[in-house]
Parts: sequence; structure tokens; C-alpha cells
Amino acid sequence: MTQAVVGFSKKNKEEKINWLLETYLDNDPKALKTLQKYWNEDAGLQKLHDDFIENTLSNYYLPFGIAPNFLINDTLYAIPMVIEESSVVAAASNAAKFWLSRGGFKAEVISTEKNGQVHFNFYGEVEILQDFFDSVQPKLLASIEDIQKNMQNRGGGLKDIELLIASETLDGYYQLHCTFETLDAMGANFINSCLETIAKTFETEAQHYRPFLIAETFPEVVMSILSNYVPECRVRAEVSCKIANLNDKDIDGKTFARKFVRAIEIAKAETRRAVTHNKGIMNGIDAVVLATGNDFRAVEAGVHAYAAKNGFYNSLTHAKIEDDTFTFWIELPLALGTVGGLTSLHPLTKLAFEILQKPNAQQLMKIVAVAGLAQNFAAIRSLVTVGIQKGHMKMHLMNILNQLEATQQEKEYAVSHFKDNTVSHSAVVNFVESLRA
Repeated sequence: MTQAVVGFSKKNKEEKINWLLETYLDNDPKALKTLQKYWNEDAGLQKLHDDFIENTLSNYYLPFGIAPNFLINDTLYAIPMVIEESSVVAAASNAAKFWLSRGGFKAEVISTEKNGQVHFNFYGEVEILQDFFDSVQPKLLASIEDIQKNMQNRGGGLKDIELLIASETLDGYYQLHCTFETLDAMGANFINSCLETIAKTFETEAQHYRPFLIAETFPEVVMSILSNYVPECRVRAEVSCKIANLNDKDIDGKTFARKFVRAIEIAKAETRRAVTHNKGIMNGIDAVVLATGNDFRAVEAGVHAYAAKNGFYNSLTHAKIEDDTFTFWIELPLALGTVGGLTSLHPLTKLAFEILQKPNAQQLMKIVAVAGLAQNFAAIRSLVTVGIQKGHMKMHLMNILNQLEATQQEKEYAVSHFKDNTVSHSAVVNFVESLRA
């Protein structure tokens, strides 16, 4: 039976790898070689990567690609994307090319407010708690003056503190709901530092509040943390053109628009379809969020919560036909940053911002929303015309060939063969075997 390791984080990298090899990998030299293969030759760069997380052994690479020709608010962008799924960058690029000659994408930021809560228990009179909150508010604000000084100087900071009574949902449960403006920073550390200081001040002052002393009941802070659900921090992106301009070789514009709108309606009505529909949107969004060093897990959680904001999970995108015009749009919450965290540390992230022409946080929100909309357009366009597998499997062909360790010549023959033949794993295997025979 494997024994638990003690003090693992205090070991150096070599000691950690040796322990892993001895304990789980049978001292396999191939395993060691695999870990070392992905180390950076530049020792300084490797040290930077080692410091991103605890217990780093190696680096896990994902492709860094570019989707060009995105016309957004009359500015042309090439959008960096980091993702492993084979068809995503190609689909985004195709959507960008499609809309380039049809007016491009329009995007606007609706709001940028973020939030966090001090969650606490209280089992006394609500009126006493409200009176205490009203009296202690100035001290709560004063307690974070040093923390938010720089943020306030730039026009951000804490915007409001509100006492929320949530005891109907959960007995004895209350919140201090705080709203923030963090400008070009995602702001997680700033918000959490403010919340923890507010919580400490709130609890300390409560211990000296006479009505609490008389009643012998006090507020008890449970936790203080930002929320990744930011429905007030929203962005909208859309495309629009005359239906006649949707004509292409696979389908006429009128039929395309009708089937496209119906596909969106289905994603609004059927949760099973909506989940896959929105996953495709997140293919585009996550890829840009990753490339720019932002927190894609926070974005995912907030976006999916927003998709269920009405108590029913449905499509994040919308489409309509009105006066011979087709319009397709998305509105969603995105809390992003262009300063802080990995945005100024990871060399490829810094390069991504250079490629994007050094956007601020609001500009990045627009770009990311457009990437999600483009990805969804490409997917729905395929679904209502030639089907999703034709393009996807063409892109997946190279992955299958690499799994089979195909030579360069075999790859060239396969690419040529499958231009006019259906790609499937078994078909590729059979073709490669026939070449080798």
C-alpha cells in the first residue's frame, strides 16, 4: 500500500520527480524524459513557470493559434486563441471571414460592476441588525481606505454596501452585498481584501454594540468572498445583414435565416440542446480568455449561471428576422482584466495583448464576446447546412494520423484522399494500413 508523503511541497523539483517516479511510475525512464522534454531551455523562463503554481514538475503545452479577419466596431483584429479542440480556430476564422464583407461585428459594454459578499449568521431582531448596519457603515468604509486608495485614484473602488436579508432562503442568513469597479483589473484579490477587512470591522464593532450585548446575540461572519456571478458586468455583441446577403453555395439566404433562427429557438426551449449549444460558445470565449491569461473557470461559472438566470437553462445567443434583415446577437457577463495576474507575467499572454493592440478591459470584453458569437454562428451554420461532422472530422484527421504515427508522406496522401471521402477513425486506419501494405 502506498504511504502518504509528508512535506512534499518543501522538496525541490528533482526530489518531487524522484518521489513520483519511485511511488507511481516504476522508475520509468520514459516518464522522466517526458517531464523533462517540456521544460523550457531558458532557465529563467522555466523558473517563472515553476512559480505560477505549487509543486510544478513540468509544463503542459496547448496550441496558441490565431483567428484573423475579425472586424469589430470597424477595427480589424487577429484574435489569439489557446485551445486543444481541432476545429475551433478554423470555425472562428470562417465566421470572421463570412462577416467581414457583411459589416463585421458590433459590440458594446453594458456595465462593468462586480460584486462580493460578507456572509454571516444572525438570529436576533432584524430591526436591531439594520440599525447597527446603518451606524457602522462609515467605519466599514474607513477600514478599507488604505486598500482601495490606488484603485480610487484611478476611478474605481467600492461603490456600495447593502445589507441583504436572506433568512427566508436560509434560517439566520444575511449578507453584506458589496459592489465594486475594478477598471482594467479582474480585481479578485482587491475585492477579497476589501471584503475580509469589512467583515473583521463589522464583527469587531458588533461586539461593542449595546443592543447586541443586551440581547446576547451577535452577528457571526461565516465567510467573505467575491462572486463570479456578475450579471451587472455585461457585454453585447451582434451581427446583422439583409437576408439576401446570406446566400451561399449550400443554401439560399431565406432558408438559411429561417433554419438558423429555428435552431436558436430550439436551444432556448430544450436544455439538452442548450448545454451543447452554449459549450460551443464557450469554445471561442475560453480560448481567448486563456490566451490573455484570464480565469476561464470564473468566466465559465458566471456565464452558465447567467444562462439559467430565469430558472431554466437556455441559449446564450439570440436571432431574429425583421424587415428582411437577419440579426444574431449575444449578451453575457464577462469579468476580465488586462492588468495583474498572469496578464503581465506570462510571455505569451503579453504577446497576445500586443496582437490585440493592447486593449483595456472593456475592449477585451467586446473581443471575447465576439469570439463566442462567431463560434456559435459557425456551429449553427454547419448544423443547418452540411452538418457538423464534415468540417470537424476534416480538422480531426491530423490528430488521427498522429495517433497512428503516420509519416509526412502518408499524411499528404491521406489529406488528398479525404478531401472527397468521409473521415472516420476506422476509415483513416484502413487507409493508412492500405498504404503500408
